[in-house]
Amino acid sequence: MPFKTLLNRLLEDIPGALGAIIIDWEGESVDHAARMDDYDIKLLGAHNGIILNHIRGTMDEIASSELEEVIIRTGENKTLIAPLTEDYLLVMQLGPKAIASRAAFKMRRCVSALRHEFEF
Repeated sequence: MPFKTLLNRLLEDIPGALGAIIIDWEGESVDHAARMDDYDIKLLGAHNGIILNHIRGTMDEIASSELEEVIIRTGENKTLIAPLTEDYLLVMQLGPKAIASRAAFKMRRCVSALRHEFEF
């Protein structure tokens, strides 16, 4: 199943989701689906890729287990980040009315499907 189909389904399943993007380790967009400006979702993906790399580096230093997901809450929005492979990750932006726990559950299912796609 193409990445775009999985990303669109993720947005449809989460009321208040603004966008989801797959990026590579350099912050380059692989594919995305969004209810926000394309530039904004790509910028969000690139910046959050940097954040995830810093967190991974810290976890490696303290010999922690593998990172599963990160949720960043700000005054209005929430950002969810999940590694797909060593080199790719999924970033999702939620609006103020979205429920983060529901989004995290749906995102985990999407991550599983995306990882399956990366195997081929």
